[in-house]
Amino acid sequence: MSWESSIKEFKYYLQIERSLAPNSVQAYIRDVNKLATYCSKIHKTEISTSISDIRAFIFELNENDISARSQARIISGIKSFYKYLIIEDFIANDPTTLIDNPKIGLKLPDVLSIIEIDMIISAIDLSSKHGERNRAIIETLYSCGLRVSELINLKISNIQFIEGYLKVTGKGNKERLAPIGSKAIKYMSLYINEVRIHQIIKKDNEDFVFLNNRGSKLSRVMIFTIIKQLVKIVGIQKNISPHTFRHSFATHLIEGGADLRAVQEMLGHESITTTEIYTHLDKDYLRSNLMQFHPRS
Repeated sequence: MSWESSIKEFKYYLQIERSLAPNSVQAYIRDVNKLATYCSKIHKTEISTSISDIRAFIFELNENDISARSQARIISGIKSFYKYLIIEDFIANDPTTLIDNPKIGLKLPDVLSIIEIDMIISAIDLSSKHGERNRAIIETLYSCGLRVSELINLKISNIQFIEGYLKVTGKGNKERLAPIGSKAIKYMSLYINEVRIHQIIKKDNEDFVFLNNRGSKLSRVMIFTIIKQLVKIVGIQKNISPHTFRHSFATHLIEGGADLRAVQEMLGHESITTTEIYTHLDKDYLRSNLMQFHPRS
């Protein structure tokens, strides 16, 4: 079986059987294509590679200064590809069985303090055309711990203002109910009922909450731009992105004593292991307090 046809079939599998989001599918295919490109260089046009071929490929990744984290992602994608080939009986032996992922340290994401979040929100010019919208965006990101893709696809019909919940479509098209705080409800209602109502909305975008100048839903890039501009005004020296508000949401809940399983549900994590990173953040927070306030530190 050729690389081209097997990758095409693998893509269908990811889209239809696993129902992965388009970005995730593209990432898998991109990683497998890296291996396919390498194999074509060594004149292996069929997918029946050996463990030595895979190891040589990983060696080339090292030679090209690909980071351990990126290598781990690429290897994970390739392992998924070969598992699929085994399931479908396209190959008899999996050459990645004995391949280990490179060791990577635990990279803790930047987190904003409550004061820093207040500073960012205070930096929004509410007299500007998109001031009310941008305040509602930041409040919603922090109040609900949404991913940027979940925010831009949020629909008015999925907001339960009285009950205080949002219906969110997360990774793999999985739906969950995310609780929303009173401040976010207040500012989102204000934007929808006082600002958005006066906007001309493009067809098929009527239900999306957050809109751009043209009456279409906002893009991921626009959310990044809004946040970067606000952080620059405030002068916070951290690597801040929309996801930082999600990290801050989870960290502040853990610091406040929230149950880890509850935080897992609110974030929409499939595995509790993913949520546990915030317990590490919490330990760092506790240690920083010890170092700052204990007389012997």
